[in-house]
Amino acid sequence: MYTTHPLFRLAGSALLAMTTLALSACSGMTQQEKNTAIGAGVGAVGGSILTGGSTTGTLGGAAVGGVIGHEIDKSK
Repeated sequence: MYTTHPLFRLAGSALLAMTTLALSACSGMTQQEKNTAIGAGVGAVGGSILTGGSTTGTLGGAAVGGVIGHEIDKSK
């Protein structure tokens, strides 16, 4: 039978708690601020994946994603 290592369960629980906390902090944000935050998060994950987890790739992806997220729906 497959069992999960306790460290993985702890990491998963910590990730869930941090995600819940981060999302609750978005309640007072404007739509543009939310788009910026989402873009930065998605960009950071994408940059990390594309560069094999390098810090520079993660930060660069977050910056590019944040700018793109900030510009979405700006014309409305």
